[in-house]
Amino acid sequence: MIRGLWTAASGMTSQQLNVDTIANNLANVNTVGYKKETTNFKSLLYQTMAAPNVDNVQQPTTMQVGHGVRALPNSRNYSMGILQETGNNTDMAIEGKGFFTVQKGDQMTYTRDGSFRISLTEDGAYALVTSDGNTVLSVEDEPILIGTEIPVDKVVIGKDGSIYYIDEETNMRMEIAQLKIVQFANVEGLEAIGSNLFIQTAASGEPLIEGEEDGLIRSSIRTGYLEGSNVQVAEEMVKLIVAQRAYELNSTSIKTVDTMLQQANDLKRS
Repeated sequence: MIRGLWTAASGMTSQQLNVDTIANNLANVNTVGYKKETTNFKSLLYQTMAAPNVDNVQQPTTMQVGHGVRALPNSRNYSMGILQETGNNTDMAIEGKGFFTVQKGDQMTYTRDGSFRISLTEDGAYALVTSDGNTVLSVEDEPILIGTEIPVDKVVIGKDGSIYYIDEETNMRMEIAQLKIVQFANVEGLEAIGSNLFIQTAASGEPLIEGEEDGLIRSSIRTGYLEGSNVQVAEEMVKLIVAQRAYELNSTSIKTVDTMLQQANDLKRS
């Protein structure tokens, strides 16, 4: 019966992590570009109580008992969220598998959050930055800078990620920069570091730059839109109820085993 205590305890621990994951999904239901997570589980070791006996038709199979459950690393769903129109010319949404490239300190990061802003730099130029002030990078791995002589409201961001403006005197297209949009061979290998940012890992592989790598289907940039979270509230609420009930059942199992042990102890005393 002691086995039952540890088995139920492993279930409570795993379901607690499941509830934490679901709560995090619900907390980020309005987070731009958020990708929901799912907790995965696996069964633990099995103890063989009795081996099968082909000569005994009453016991044709192995008698085994499991030792509980353990939570595996969470998996992240990278399906696209619903596009929400904002009307802001510096807001961008990616239609496709691409990621924006953002410089955070000395670290190169990647995001689906396109809520960008124009910020004045120390050199007197305008720079395209995230809402946290991190620099958005071009294909040259340089900050995207816009000269003060260029009206910010005249800057255009094309579907291919090109940033340009139309010169009023010559009516010619003047290139400013090209957004660095990347993809990954194994997107599930990315590591989330918060603030809607991801970093590459050995599992994700090196970033593949759209427009420079053969075989990549290029993403399309939608200006004036943001990609919403792909969390479905109704689905997460159902998962939360199931996880809560599973936690309660494991708690009840511990109480049941404890009662059985108490009864066995009382029998010994009597």
